[in-house]
Amino acid sequence: MNFFRQVDLDWMGKAKFFIGLSLTLLLIGGISCVVKGGLRYGIDFKGGTLVYVRFAQAPPIDRIRQGLAAQGLGDSTIQRISDLANPNTNEVVIGLEQRGEGAEALDAGKAAILKALRQTFGSGENSKPDFNATSAAALAEFLARRDPLALGLTPGDRYTQLARRLVDFRDKDRNGIVNSFDELKKVEGSSDVVVNTLRDEFSLGSFAVRNVEIVGPKVGAQLRRQAIWVTLYALAGMLVYIAFRFEWVYGAAAVLAVFHDVLITLGFFSLLNFEISLTVIAALLTLVGYSMNDTIVIFDRIRENLRLMRREPFPVIVNRSINQTLSRTILTSGLTFLTVLVLFLMGGQVLRTFSFALVVGIVVGTYSSFGIAAPMVVAWNNWRSQRGAAGSGSAAGSKPRTGEAPAERLVTAGRR
Repeated sequence: MNFFRQVDLDWMGKAKFFIGLSLTLLLIGGISCVVKGGLRYGIDFKGGTLVYVRFAQAPPIDRIRQGLAAQGLGDSTIQRISDLANPNTNEVVIGLEQRGEGAEALDAGKAAILKALRQTFGSGENSKPDFNATSAAALAEFLARRDPLALGLTPGDRYTQLARRLVDFRDKDRNGIVNSFDELKKVEGSSDVVVNTLRDEFSLGSFAVRNVEIVGPKVGAQLRRQAIWVTLYALAGMLVYIAFRFEWVYGAAAVLAVFHDVLITLGFFSLLNFEISLTVIAALLTLVGYSMNDTIVIFDRIRENLRLMRREPFPVIVNRSINQTLSRTILTSGLTFLTVLVLFLMGGQVLRTFSFALVVGIVVGTYSSFGIAAPMVVAWNNWRSQRGAAGSGSAAGSKPRTGEAPAERLVTAGRR
C-alpha cells in the first residue's frame, strides 16, 4: 500500500531541527531527573510490599488513604485496577516501600497495611472471623469441630471437601467476596444447616486480600542491575549485527538513535512522575527492537539506491530513500501507535506505564530513524569525503575541494 506518490521532502535539510528538538527533550528530561533526585523506581526495584485488595463495592479510595495515614502509612500508594474485559473489578493495589532492614521489616509493612484496612472497614480483632479471609484448612477444621451435618466421629474428609468447594466458590465464582451467606447454598454439599452455622460464627467483610507480593531490597537492586545490562546487551548485539550487515557507522548511528529514544522516554517518565517497573523495562526492550527495525528498513533502501544513483550526492540518496519508505513507516508506526494509545487510555492502571512507554517510544523512535540516525550517516560521509578531497588536493598541490561528493566516490554501504 502506497499512501504517497512522488514525495520529495528534504529531510536532511531539516536535520538541524530534529537534532535541536532531541537536545531540548533530553535537556528537559535530564533537568527533571536532577531536580527530582533521579528516576522514580517501583517496588520491583526498591523493595517493599504490594497488597492486592478486592472490595464488595466500589473502592473508597479517599477512605482507604485516610485509614492508611492514620496508621502512619501516608506515603503508601493506592492504584485502582480495572480493564476493558472487567471494568468493575473493585480491586486496588496498595504499595508500601520497605522501612528498615531485613525480612522483619517486610512482614511489618504487610501487617501494617492489613491492620489499617481492618480498622478502617470494621473488621477488628474482637469481631467474628471474616469468612472472606478464611482459608480452606481453617474452615474445614471449624466444620469438623461443629459437625453441622451430624456425621459422627469421622467427618474429616467430608468437611475437608466441603470447605474446599466453599472456598473455590468464593474465590472463583465470587472473585474473593461473598456478599451474603445465602449465596453459599449454591455450593454442592452445602445445606441450610451448614449455611446457618457459618452465619452464626463468621462475618462477611467488605474486602478481601487477593494477593500479597513482597520484594526485598537486595532483590530489587539486583533486578535493577539486570535490567540495565539486558538493555545494554540488546544494543550491543544490534550494533554488531548492523556493523556486519552494513558498515560500522550505520550500526553506531542506529544504536545511538535507539539509545536516544530510550533516554527521551525515561525523561517523560521523570516529568510525569511515573514509576519504572519490570513492565516498563519490557516496554523499553520492545521499543528498542521496534525502532531498530524501522531504521534498518531505511538503511537497506539507502544501500539499494547507492547502486542505482551512483552520481547523485549522498544526501539526495538518503532523502530519496526516506521518501520511498514513508508510506511503509506511516502504515506500520501509525497502526501500532493507535493500538498502544487505546491500551494507554483504556487498558487500566496496571498497563498504564507499559503502554505509555510504547506511546512515547513509537513517536520518538519513528522520527529518530530519519531525523537522527540518517543525518549521522550523512554527516560521517560528508566528513569522510571532505577529508579524502583534502588529502588528494594536498598531494596534487592544489586547493582542497569541499562540498558533497557523488555517491560513487563514497564507500558503499553494504556487504553481501
